[in-house]
Amino acid sequence: MSVRGGAPPGVGLGLRWEFLEELLELPASTLPFVEISPENYLRRGGYYPAALERVRERWPVVTHGLTMSVGGTDPFDDAYFRALRAQLERLGATFHSDHLCWSATPENSLHDLLPLPFTDEAVRHVGRRVREASDRLGLPVALENVSYYAPRGPPAMSELEFLLAVLDESDAPLLLDVNHLHVNSLNHGFDPLAFLARVPLERVVEVHVAGHHVWEDGLVVDTHGAAAPDPVHALLAWVVERAGPLPVVLERDQEIPPLPALLDEVRALGETYDRALARWRARG
Repeated sequence: MSVRGGAPPGVGLGLRWEFLEELLELPASTLPFVEISPENYLRRGGYYPAALERVRERWPVVTHGLTMSVGGTDPFDDAYFRALRAQLERLGATFHSDHLCWSATPENSLHDLLPLPFTDEAVRHVGRRVREASDRLGLPVALENVSYYAPRGPPAMSELEFLLAVLDESDAPLLLDVNHLHVNSLNHGFDPLAFLARVPLERVVEVHVAGHHVWEDGLVVDTHGAAAPDPVHALLAWVVERAGPLPVVLERDQEIPPLPALLDEVRALGETYDRALARWRARG
């Protein structure tokens, strides 16, 4: 399934409360769009829906979920999906995205994006869940590849094979996170370009970019707490040069710098994006 055109191309920014008011004081031309995580605003009144409406008046919005837990085994929560669907309709979303992971039990939200077992059973399970989620929302649900630090049980296939099988089983679009790909390639020892060469780029509807940290023991941790390094820029460029215009989102969740510094990073990513897009156009 392809839902290209769901957001303007170019480099947008993941909206965070830390800079929301300051951002709203800037010209609309500052960004082509913003990305919102609806769970941060569901079932809240007063300031929150009013702030979202102000954002919606200034910029196109894409939505990215945090808690759907498409790989979980508990039944989907009816109230959550009703509230989420209403929010997506208010925001004019043309698709919604969430992570290819599990993140909750029937009793608890785990506040983490935990990997699924790379098995045929998990492929079928996620396929059913994604199709159900899409039906409930009345929108395509794009899946994001996640970072992980150890496989969940003996894998029957590679991460790439699992991702491709899930996309086929669910007919879902792909939100491609090039930082997650870079982190996994370092921690698990594979070539990220060989991975990308097998990704069906026609399914990619959005790209995420972020930074990470390296622990003293060499483990690379996906913190979203640093500027995107050169190798992540290079992966973004590889994708855009071959896929063409796409919405790209800079994410920052920890150690958020002052907004001017964050916008400088958006501009730097925009330069990488523009150079890659020029090469895509030159390809004809």
